[in-house]
Parts: sequence; structure tokens; C-alpha cells
Amino acid sequence: MADLFGSDERHGSEAASGAALSGDAPLADKLRPADLSEVIGQDHLTGPEGAIGRMVAAGKLSSMILWGPPGTGKTSIARLLADAVGMRYQAVSAVFSGVADLKKAFAEADTAAKAGQRTLLFVDEIHRFNRAQQDGFLPFVERGTVTLVGATTENPSFALNAALLSRAQVLILHRLDTPALEMLLARAEALEGPLPLTPESRAALVASADGDGRFLLNQAETLYAAQIAEPLDPAALGKFLQRRVAVYDKDRDGHYNLISALHKSLRGSDPQAALYYLARMLTAGEEPLYVLRRLVRFASEDIGLADPQALTQCLAAKDAYDFLGSPEGELAVVQACLYCATAPKSNAAYVAQKAAWKSAKETGSLAPPANILNAPTKLMKEIGYGEGYAYDHDTPDGFSGDNYWPEGMKPATFYQPVERGFERDVLKRMEWWDRKRAERRGA
Repeated sequence: MADLFGSDERHGSEAASGAALSGDAPLADKLRPADLSEVIGQDHLTGPEGAIGRMVAAGKLSSMILWGPPGTGKTSIARLLADAVGMRYQAVSAVFSGVADLKKAFAEADTAAKAGQRTLLFVDEIHRFNRAQQDGFLPFVERGTVTLVGATTENPSFALNAALLSRAQVLILHRLDTPALEMLLARAEALEGPLPLTPESRAALVASADGDGRFLLNQAETLYAAQIAEPLDPAALGKFLQRRVAVYDKDRDGHYNLISALHKSLRGSDPQAALYYLARMLTAGEEPLYVLRRLVRFASEDIGLADPQALTQCLAAKDAYDFLGSPEGELAVVQACLYCATAPKSNAAYVAQKAAWKSAKETGSLAPPANILNAPTKLMKEIGYGEGYAYDHDTPDGFSGDNYWPEGMKPATFYQPVERGFERDVLKRMEWWDRKRAERRGA
């Protein structure tokens, strides 16, 4: 772009080439594709059978909304579309522009139209324009003054006016999968040289991008700038790319040592030792609410569903202490401590949380299956939301056995109940569901 809101008279490939020739240009700019065939991960749109591929082949574009996660190529596709069909490219950012900028853009497009030149108007983050501003696009789109290409990370059904949606085709971009991200990284290395990574840390870097190509290239650029000599393993890569948080410490012989001893005694089901360390802390002046917070955490981390009442007991003790104060309320703290110490133990919920969080960070942008998504708008119904959903209450045994995992992701096991306390019953239920699920899928 010549400036933030003005037109860029160069075609997409020329603009990309200019950025690549600039020595201080960001890596993401250097690697911008020169034509649509170089766009990574969006073949369903840019390929010969895709909506964009067909429009380019016909030499005529219709207005469209590009909907997809960050770093998936929306801006690059818009630039390349203008180049592919010989249109004038003009860009507006909804983050920085207002009515005056839009009027200027439309006036320039109108002047170009009179000279026989069509304009592709790219509106980045179009969902940030309010309803009145969105209405302002309509007459120019209808007259053909501009072909609108809007980019958004938000669901167009909720973020855009129905009138604007009716005049534009919604095209959905996919998050970049692992092969696409690896291809992008390979392009970076072909330009800048090998990255200082082991195979394991390379895979970790790709996973950390979570489908965002721009993020991946920014991380790679950080590594290049550091001029690291030896390859980094995953642990060293994590330390290098993430800011370290300073550790806050207090008297190790008091506060932290005693709470650790209390926690270990509770976990080891020794109510006598747990009560001793609780007494040590409270008689030394420790704040009872701090101890109660630790007991609430323990109830979830070390007991969980082996005895769901442990969490209830701890929260009730907190309420009792708030109501009574010291010293009367301290008896409720003792009761919660003894309940936790004598309850059956399971860290299955804690282990499940860590595993699920790790998986979510690696695959956090995968869309759920369309059949289990609500479809409150016409657009969402048209793209398959809610189609084929099995309502469990209408199925035999109230269990459909449907698949609820994102496409391309294998079902994972995070929570594994133990054979102790209430979790024995939970385990039986889960085993029954697993058998029914296998029967339904085998039928």
C-alpha cells in the first residue's frame, strides 16, 4: 500500500516482490506468495475446483468475505486476486480507518471506474466496522464501483449485516495444518538458511504455531536474528522463545515448607500428621483463608471424583470461617483437613487437565464437527452446521455414540478414573459408554 488507507497501484506480485527485495522486510513479507498457486493450505479455495480458482479462470470476481483464523493467508489472497484478474488493488483497515477514509477509497474507485479500470477493495478486519459503516458499502458494491473482498476472523453471521452478506460470497479459510506449516518453514529455510533446531524442536515449533503461518514465521525470524550456533532441543527452544517469569520466594523454613508438609500428609492419607502441620501453621499466625485455598485445590488435585464431596466440604469450611471468624471458625478448617486426609485419593482429574491443556494448545483451532454446531442463521445452515446431529435423548439407552472430535483428530483419552471411591462407579459408566460406542460404530 502507498499509505495506510490509500491505493496500491502495483499488482499483488509486484508488491510482494518489492517487499522481498527489502533487506529489512519481515520474513513473512519476504515469503508472500507471488501468485495464487503459491498460497499454502487453502487448495480447497485456490485450486482449479475451488471457488476462487473458478472465478480466476473465468476472469471475473464477485464480492466475497474471507473468513478464517489469523495467519492463514487472507491478505495475500486478496492481493493476488487483483493481480490475477488485472484489477486495481486498494486496501482499507477497519482498525484504523473511518468514514472519511471510506469515502476517499470509494471516490478513487469511482474515478478509476470511469477510466475503465475495475477496483478490488480489500477491507481487513471488516467485522470491526459498525452496522452503519457496513451499510455504506452496499451502493458501491451494487453498482460495481468496487469488488469487495473483506477479511474477518469472526463468524460473519454475527459480525456482518445481513444485507452485506447477501451481496457477498462467504469463503472459509482453514487453519494451516502441520504439512502446510512445515512447507512454510521449508520456504523460510530456502531463503534464509537452516534453522538451529533438532528434529524434535522443529516439530515443537510447528505445533506451537497452532495453524498460524505468520506466527510461525515470526518465531523463525527471532531464531535467525539470534544467530544461534548449536541446534536447540525442545526445552532450550521453549526457554528461548518464551519470557521467563521471576520466581517469588519467602522464608523456606516457614510458610512454604509447612504447606508442603501439610499437602504431602493429606496426599498420604495421614490425618494425624496433616492435623499437626495444620496446627503448626495456624498457631504461628498463618492466615486461615490461605490454608483453605490450599485445601480447595487439594480437593480437586488429589481427590477429585474419588470423593466429590471433598470439594464441597472445603468450600463449606470457607463459608463457615467467613461467617464465624477466629477462633470458632478454625474448627471448620480442621474438619475440611480431616475430611481430605481420610478421603479416597485420585489425581485422575489433575492428570486429565494437564493432558487436555497440552492437546488444546497443539490443536486449539480445529473446528468441531459441523453436525454438533448450532445453526441459528441461514448461512450457518447452508454450510452444514447442525446437519445430521443425533439427539441422544431420542436414541436407545439415551446414548447416540456419535463422534464429537474435530475432523482430522483422533479421539484421545485424558481422564482415566481409578478403582477407588466414587470413581469406581464413574469407571463403570465410562466402560459401558465405550462398549456402546464401539457397538454403534461397528453396526
